[in-house]
Amino acid sequence: MSLAHNFPFFTILLCLLAGVVTSVLKPRAAKYLTLLVSLVVLVLSAATLVLTLRLESSYSFMMGHFPAPWGNEIRIGRLEALMATGFSAVLFITLVAGLYHMPMFVSQKKFSLYCIMVDLALASVLVMLYTNDLFTAYVFIEIITIASCALVIVRQNGHTLVAATRYLIMNLLASGLVLLGIAMLYGITGHLLMEPLQEAVREIYQTGNYAQPLTVVIALITVGLAIKSALFPFHAWAPDTYAFGPPMSSAILSGIISKAYIFLLIKFFYRVIGFDIIRQSHIDDFLFYCGVAGMIMGSVMAISQRDIRRMVAYSSVAQIGYVYMGLGMASMAGVAAALFQMLAHSAAKSLLFLSTHELVSVSGNHKRFHSLHGAGYRNVAAGIVFTVSAMSMVGIPFTGGFIAKLYLASAAIPLGGGMRVLVLVALAVSTLLNAVYFLHTVVSIYRRPAEDVLYPPAHHIPRYVVAALFVSMLMTVYLGIGSGPIMRVIESGLKMFA
Repeated sequence: MSLAHNFPFFTILLCLLAGVVTSVLKPRAAKYLTLLVSLVVLVLSAATLVLTLRLESSYSFMMGHFPAPWGNEIRIGRLEALMATGFSAVLFITLVAGLYHMPMFVSQKKFSLYCIMVDLALASVLVMLYTNDLFTAYVFIEIITIASCALVIVRQNGHTLVAATRYLIMNLLASGLVLLGIAMLYGITGHLLMEPLQEAVREIYQTGNYAQPLTVVIALITVGLAIKSALFPFHAWAPDTYAFGPPMSSAILSGIISKAYIFLLIKFFYRVIGFDIIRQSHIDDFLFYCGVAGMIMGSVMAISQRDIRRMVAYSSVAQIGYVYMGLGMASMAGVAAALFQMLAHSAAKSLLFLSTHELVSVSGNHKRFHSLHGAGYRNVAAGIVFTVSAMSMVGIPFTGGFIAKLYLASAAIPLGGGMRVLVLVALAVSTLLNAVYFLHTVVSIYRRPAEDVLYPPAHHIPRYVVAALFVSMLMTVYLGIGSGPIMRVIESGLKMFA
């Protein structure tokens, strides 16, 4: 095993060590250490992706070289490395673009604590991507829940405190469901490592023993992770959390953390249960219809908002619906399209939250659409970035969102019958609704403001922030024009995923 095979373990360990070291650093040093760690994680994840592209199969890494059940194990393949590279890239760009205005939301004495939570959140995301052990996944689900709540509650005002409380209650409920499911699964199989679990589950399925408890296990873990990723109708915590938290925190939660839960669910379906059993239990139908409902209802609720932050927040509910609709198709093409949608949404959503903050800042901190008239001229960079991100959410050609919807439509063609019709109609209706509220917002920020309204002078945005926003915007465009190689990695990674 070469040094490069150790990189995934190094990235996890590095984030955990950074969290410890950051606790004794001054705010400025904590900021630069967090940026450095996220950059190193990005570089190591990209190197891991290059390595896995040369391998014919995934490989396992045992912590301390002790086999299970005494040691812990992570498993690395093309798909895990691709998602780790994409998420770490989005996080690094988000930190570069967002940390400069965090003093507006975080007091000086709490800034180091905020950086610790970012480090722990990144470590948890990486663990959920790589882990081959269900209990380890649960441990880091709890860590990321605490870190995420801290990322939101660090902004001390009434709306944020209420939103963070709702977030914590809903996510602790979801954690309880996941823990109960894992405990029941361990009780009927005696395993926590995914490969032995899959063998035991297949034996249970073939013999018919514990068939009903197994169905309950699938339902508990699925619903728990669905709540955490804000699938409709379990989304109640998401709009206020995203709208009233610090913009960078909202970008991290919606753009990265929610996707990590979905990836863990995909791993549970593939490596623990098996998609043939998932189809027999009709969990895929449940996810499919919830996804379709989320696509429509999330957009309808976004249209009714008058606050731009809540509009962007509700759009996340709609976009998560696309992911679950693809997953609910229970086909290789559907899951691949869902994974591509996760990458496309991750890149665009972080941009939306950060650019929305900039547009609000040059409009006297007014969030309603009529107060945003002319914001695209007062902050040119934020206006351009918001417009391109909105185009991706709508599904305009040459953006990642368009390609994601195209892949979802293509995955629906072989399904036939009413499901194919429902997918195509849902995509068309949802795209139309997306256009209503996103294009309305774009028109608003470029509409001529009233002459009697005075706006504060535009504050200077550092060049590195503008550069980070434009790099992220280019990622969104690249996903629209260079999707072929990425989709090939996703498809080949899925084949070696089980």
